[in-house]
Amino acid sequence: MTQIRPVSDLRNKYSEIENLVTTSEAPVFLTKNGYGSMVLMSLQMYDSLTNNIEHYLDEADRQAAETDKRYSHEEVFNSLRGKIKR
Repeated sequence: MTQIRPVSDLRNKYSEIENLVTTSEAPVFLTKNGYGSMVLMSLQMYDSLTNNIEHYLDEADRQAAETDKRYSHEEVFNSLRGKIKR
């Protein structure tokens, strides 16, 4: 279940927010003056979200080290757009 709390709860009810984040394995959305302000999540959740990104960046670095071929941003985005349209 989505948890939406006022940002003041971070100061006033830190341990409760921390418990929600770590036990529910879901982010907690904080609002300020009725608008979204930030999202809190556990380190485990953050790692699971960014792990693949780090893996792909490491792979890109490895491939870049193996060749002098470089692509312009136009080439990269045109290639991606072509794959998306399929």
